[in-house]
Amino acid sequence: MSRPDWVPEHLYPFESHYAEVGGARIHYVDEGSGPPLLLLHGNPTWSFLYRDIVKGLSDRYRCIAPDHPGFGFSAAPPGYGFTPAEHAAILEQFVGELDLSGVTMMVQDWGGPIGFSVAVRQPDRFAAFVIGNTWAWPRSDPGTQVFSRALGGPVGRYLIGQHNLFVERIIPAGVRRVKLPAAVMDAYRGPFPTPESRRPVYVFPKEILASRPFLTEIEAGLPKLADRPALIVWGTKDVAFRAAERRRWEDVFPGHRTVLLDGAGHYIQEDAPDEIVTAIRDWA
Repeated sequence: MSRPDWVPEHLYPFESHYAEVGGARIHYVDEGSGPPLLLLHGNPTWSFLYRDIVKGLSDRYRCIAPDHPGFGFSAAPPGYGFTPAEHAAILEQFVGELDLSGVTMMVQDWGGPIGFSVAVRQPDRFAAFVIGNTWAWPRSDPGTQVFSRALGGPVGRYLIGQHNLFVERIIPAGVRRVKLPAAVMDAYRGPFPTPESRRPVYVFPKEILASRPFLTEIEAGLPKLADRPALIVWGTKDVAFRAAERRRWEDVFPGHRTVLLDGAGHYIQEDAPDEIVTAIRDWA
C-alpha cells in the first residue's frame, strides 16, 4: 500500500504493517527487537505521535504503535461507532493476534483508558507501564463537563466537522515548548480531510461523560496491576490533566517513578520526546 504524500519519509521512516482484527484493518508500526513496548495514542493523533520515541528506543524494545480504527492509516468496519469501548475491544484482539506478552505499555490521552481497559482484562500480558498525561476512571469535575458537553454536542460537531478544530487548534495549543513545523501539522491533518472522516475525533469528547460505565469498570480493575513498575512522565503545563491526576496514578502504582516534563503540554511526545526516551532508558 503506497504511503500518502502527507507523511514525509524522513519524519516517519517506518514500514507499515496491517492486521485484520474484528473487521477493522489495523495499521501499526513494528520496529526494533526486545521486549514489546506498546505505544497508544489518543485524540486526534495516530502512531506518528510516537515517531521519535520509536526512533529512540527501537534498539532496546520491539516498538509497536497501532492506529485506532478511523485514525492514521487504520480503517474501521461498517457500523463502527468509534467509542472507547470499541477501540479497547479491537486493541485486545490486536494484542492477542500478535500474541504479545511481557508488554511495557505507554499511554497518553485516550490511550490511557483504552490501554488500561485491556490491561485489567488481561493483566498477565503486561509487565510495566509508562504513563503520560491521561486518566482511567470517571471524571465529572466542572471543567470536564463543560468540555465534554460543548465539544461532544452540536457545537463541537460543527467545529470539528467543518473546521477540524482538534487538529488545527487543540494540537498546537497542547504543545507548549515548540511550534510544530508545517510538515508535522500536515501529517496530523492527513487522516481527516473531510467532515465525515472527522467523526472519530468528534466521538471522543462526548464519551468522556458517556463512557462512565466503561471507565468505572477500568477503575475497579486497576488494583490488579498495582504491583507492576510504572514510570510516570508528566507534562506540567497540560490544562486537561494536572497534578491531581498525576498523584492519583502515583497512588495506583506504589512502585512508580515520576519524571516531570517541565513546561510540556498535553502532547508530551511532541514537546519532550528526548526526555521521555532518556527517562525510559534510565528506568528500564
